[in-house]
Amino acid sequence: MPILKREVEIFPEDIFELPTAVAWWVAHTRSRQEKALARYLGPLEIPFYSPCREQKSKRKGRNFVSYLPLFSGYVFFRGSPDERHAVLRSDLVVKVLEVADQRLLHEELRQIRILQQAGASLIPFRDLVPGDPVLVRDGPFKGYTGVVLRTRGRLRLVVSISMLRQAVAVEFERDIVQPVRPPSRGRQKDCIPASS
Repeated sequence: MPILKREVEIFPEDIFELPTAVAWWVAHTRSRQEKALARYLGPLEIPFYSPCREQKSKRKGRNFVSYLPLFSGYVFFRGSPDERHAVLRSDLVVKVLEVADQRLLHEELRQIRILQQAGASLIPFRDLVPGDPVLVRDGPFKGYTGVVLRTRGRLRLVVSISMLRQAVAVEFERDIVQPVRPPSRGRQKDCIPASS
């Protein structure tokens, strides 16, 4: 049973076939306003792509399906500087980012769309950098929190025991740790395909 019906995440369907002169922009939305911005852009006929992922959950014995933005806080759209101003006037965005490498963004988004159409399940992947607090999800240190000390191939996690005022450095595989809170510093999130 869906919590909310799935909304339009791409308009028009042939957005990737538009002339290259129609620039890509990235709208950094206010908190949880990605779908509201998509609903705003539709009637204005401003081309947009806001890929979503399906999330299933179970509460009190009932199954629920929700559709969450793949890139939380961002909606990709195409248009002229006038259409950029229309997006800014929506009061749903913090700012609109100019895209320096139009071709690269176009190809990356097109590949995500192809994966979606092929039925791939996409999950967000947050890049962890030194200083990010993380929680260990599996293994003998499950439940421990720490701070990423270094990222080079593997993660080195600093787990601190405050009572002893000491810290221990342990290496963990990237897939068994998760951020304790969303990353700061405004880094853009990447995505990776998950097996269906």
